[in-house]
Order: sequence, then C-alpha cells, then structure tokens
Amino acid sequence: MKKVLIINAHQFYQGISAGKLNMTMAGIIKEEMEKRDYQVIQTNIEDGYDVDAEVQKHVRADIIILQSPVYWFGMPWIYKKYVDEVFTAGLVQQSMLIDDGRSRQDPGKQYGTGGKMQGKKYMLSLTWNAPEEAFGDAGQVLFQGKSVDDVFVNNTANYKFCGAEILPSFSSHDVMKQADVEGDIARLREHLETVI
Repeated sequence: MKKVLIINAHQFYQGISAGKLNMTMAGIIKEEMEKRDYQVIQTNIEDGYDVDAEVQKHVRADIIILQSPVYWFGMPWIYKKYVDEVFTAGLVQQSMLIDDGRSRQDPGKQYGTGGKMQGKKYMLSLTWNAPEEAFGDAGQVLFQGKSVDDVFVNNTANYKFCGAEILPSFSSHDVMKQADVEGDIARLREHLETVI
C-alpha cells in the first residue's frame, strides 16, 4: 500500500491564526488520499515530534504533502526547526541523502545529486493572505511575475536536494480578507486529482 505523509506546519498566533483552515485543508488531503487507497501518516509539528520517527516517516512515504500557513512570506519558524532537525538526521543516518552529490573523485557530479528520495513526490498546500492576482503578473510590485512555486523554491529545494520530484503547489489565497473556504476545498480536491 502506498503511503502519504501529511505535515501540518501551522503555528498558533492569538488573534491572527488559530489553525482551523490549515486543519481543514489537512483533513481534506487525508480524505482524498484515503480515497486513493493511500495509508496516511500525519505529523502536526505544533504537537511535538520525535526526530528519528520523522526521518522514518519520510523514508516510508511515497508522497509528502506540507500543509502550511504563509507567515511573512515563508513557513512558520517551527517548520524551519523541523526541517533543520529532520533533514540533518536524515543526512547523518544516510537515509534521506548521502551528501550533496559531489566528490573529489568525480568533480563533474552536480551539487544536489546525493539524495536517496528518488521516486518520492513532494507538494506544498498553502494558506495565505496574498491574493491570487499577486502572482504571474510582471506588473505586480511585490512578486513581479513570479509564481507561488517560484516564491517557495527555498522550501521545495530541500526535497529536490534529497531526490524527490516536486509537484505543483496549491494555494488558498486571500484567506484573511476574502476567504472562500468551500471554493478552496473544491479546488484542492481538483488539484489533488490532477497532480497525483
């Protein structure tokens, strides 16, 4: 049976982010993946985690999906801590990657080719205040034509560095000013149907 690891990176902030939307979206992902006969493995970072167990979850998973709010154009700091701890342990244990791929014996090997996660897939599912029209339009001041996937290359690079295939991301946009939870749920279901 194929396995999916769903990581919920939500971090609570009083009066700003209670986590209901991220929990809802993680639940929709779980439901959709179970319909596809995937065994679901979950981590809610805010609840705490065992680093070695998280490495093993990554090793066992066929697909890893990160459900996260976007805080100040990145993931909550608890997710960065999670990545630093889990990926470093995955390197030390030689289970997620061996090294950066290069060697003195073969200087032609490219940086980022030492991963052991080939055949695995990684996807971002994000909730944020930025409206959809802020992306893909060179006339927009902040992102100047960049896509969501362009903006989050610093996140997906971790998984690509380890050999995983990066799937197109999903975003719930404008969640603070013009939330459309039902529409986002329908779009997420369609996105999962399309990319997985």
